[in-house]
Amino acid sequence: MGALSTAPRPIAGEIATQRLLPGESPLPMAPGDLGKNRVPDRSPAPVASAMAWRRGLILLSTAALTAGGGYEMYRVLEVGGVTVLEAMVLALFLVLLAWVAFSFASALAGFFVLLAHRPDAFAADAELPAITGRTAMLLPTYNEDPHRLTARLRAVIESLETTSQGKLFDWYVLSDSTDPDIWVAEEKALLALRQAVGTPRLYYRHRAENTARKAGNISEWITRFGGAYDFMIVLDADSLMSGQTIVRLVHAMESNPSAGLVQTLPMVVNARSLFSRVQQFAGRLYGPMIAAGVAWWHGSEGNYWGHNAIIRVRAFAEEAALPQLRGRKPFCGHILSHDFVEAALMRRAGWGIYMLPTLGGSYEEVPPSLLDFAARDRRWCQGNLQHLAVVPARGLHWVSRLHFMVGIGAYLTAPLWLLFLLLGMLISLQARFVRPEYFPKGFSLFPTWPAQDPVLAIWVFVATMGLLLLPKLLSLVLVWMRGPVRRQFGGALRASAGVLAEIVVSALMAPVMMIFQTIAVVEILAGRDAGWQTQRRDEGTVERRELYWKYGIPTLCGVAMAASAYAVSLPLLLWMSPVILGLLFAVPIGALTAMPVFGRLFVTPEEREPPPVLRRANELSASVDAGDSPALLELRQDPALLAFHLAQLPPPRPIRPDTVDANLAVGRAKVDASETFAEAAEHLSSREIFSILNDGSALSTVLQKR
Repeated sequence: MGALSTAPRPIAGEIATQRLLPGESPLPMAPGDLGKNRVPDRSPAPVASAMAWRRGLILLSTAALTAGGGYEMYRVLEVGGVTVLEAMVLALFLVLLAWVAFSFASALAGFFVLLAHRPDAFAADAELPAITGRTAMLLPTYNEDPHRLTARLRAVIESLETTSQGKLFDWYVLSDSTDPDIWVAEEKALLALRQAVGTPRLYYRHRAENTARKAGNISEWITRFGGAYDFMIVLDADSLMSGQTIVRLVHAMESNPSAGLVQTLPMVVNARSLFSRVQQFAGRLYGPMIAAGVAWWHGSEGNYWGHNAIIRVRAFAEEAALPQLRGRKPFCGHILSHDFVEAALMRRAGWGIYMLPTLGGSYEEVPPSLLDFAARDRRWCQGNLQHLAVVPARGLHWVSRLHFMVGIGAYLTAPLWLLFLLLGMLISLQARFVRPEYFPKGFSLFPTWPAQDPVLAIWVFVATMGLLLLPKLLSLVLVWMRGPVRRQFGGALRASAGVLAEIVVSALMAPVMMIFQTIAVVEILAGRDAGWQTQRRDEGTVERRELYWKYGIPTLCGVAMAASAYAVSLPLLLWMSPVILGLLFAVPIGALTAMPVFGRLFVTPEEREPPPVLRRANELSASVDAGDSPALLELRQDPALLAFHLAQLPPPRPIRPDTVDANLAVGRAKVDASETFAEAAEHLSSREIFSILNDGSALSTVLQKR
């Protein structure tokens, strides 16, 4: 596998002398009780004495903007009296405007925070502190490319070793992979990585059963090994972190004994398609201001985004074990969006959840196409809607409940926007085709004219768009004001052109995403489970059939909206064109944004001057030459790999009628009926091979075939 496979493979005897896993240090982790009112015996260290004032300012600003906009919208509609449909439009407008105003107020706070920003102890250019705590670096994985996974991991390990504090860290690859070929390839890549980095503190563990998915993966590690560590940092398969950032996170925890979790702001890197480059540019330009705003008023009641954060192991074990939700599918069972709940439960017990928005050195990737993003978003949508059952939990801090409501609102606003648009068009159609009642029942001197104030409506629209776009322009102002940052974005002109292009591209994609999220919400409310799919992380090119199939519904919605608007008037069609164009051209937009794009637009600092850990990870990934064979053949050809695999398998359990593995039984029968290894391997299904790989005796039987 290129740079990772050039080192000599260890022989079986060498593997026997290596610790496959460290000695277990169990830490109990019992599921939490959402109905129990926990009285905390500690309180987190406050970020500022004026936190109540900060939060009040955000909420009052939201209320004032919503009330002012709602009053103006009422003036638009009340000419001639407010009908039932108009009252519904007004109610929806108030809800949606409150959502926009809340985001605007938080972003505006971030603008002033960064405008007056002063370097602190956790700044990236501050002196690297000394640390003493032991930290476990956890990398959960599920059917990911193992060679690119270990390339990223090697870059992080090497970066941390340059700090001279690497001896305080142990590394765990926690596999939940169900593809047998990927499982064995993970073991092969891990052996090569061990040899390449030369550390015995790199461990690999594979679970045969993926109970509770990622949250269960982490919980299983804690109950076996968590007692030996003070902290853990959870990475994603696409995560990168610099060694200096990792050390600073440990120092932040050691400096604040009441901290349960400290979150960083991951920056998007390695974007290749137009879609991912737009996301990368937007996240890099707007993200710091947004993060600074939420950190300013969240204080010690922050949130958790699931990765690239440091966590106090004992606090997590004692408070963050997730209960199973009761009810009907898909709201019952294991919690999908576990990170929000884990943060809320730790805060309920008095542990602080903090955000360091200016720390830097933390990176991630995004899906390469809108369809891939929507597939991941569908799972997040179900997880966030599950939080409807968590919001009433007893003892939660009100800011934690607000986090849940914001997450839920992020998806419910999509069908609300769609309903708002449809009701507006219905009112226009009604005015065009339904004969109005100028003289309603009862005495009236003057007729009732159905009308709205068009000039005021335009001003309400402009003001609403201003709340949406002004934070982006303020982020651009911050870039203009800082010479080094401005040059990293390619100069003021290029950064400004990037913002304009991002607004246009995002405006075209937003209606499609609105339809996708609306469909997701409807499906989830109807009881359809999202499942657990592997995320595609490479090129985003989509086949033509998939384009037509997936973008068909948004296109039909665009046709219906265009026809309805044109039936009323050409001006209404032009007024609705920003939404209609994105829907009508969903297929070409989807195809175009999924294509690789390289150029001077959407340039980010990490792209112009890649940090060392990113540059090293990309070098290692580019040099990968996996050359993996199917799992059984790989184990048959490599005795060292076979010894490593067998050494990890748990001891066989007593066979009971209720625990019989049907795939293993069928696989054994196929192996017994086969005369050669090649014949057996050809007839075994993927699930049968997976079961055989989990059974030492069955694996030996198939590998001994001639």
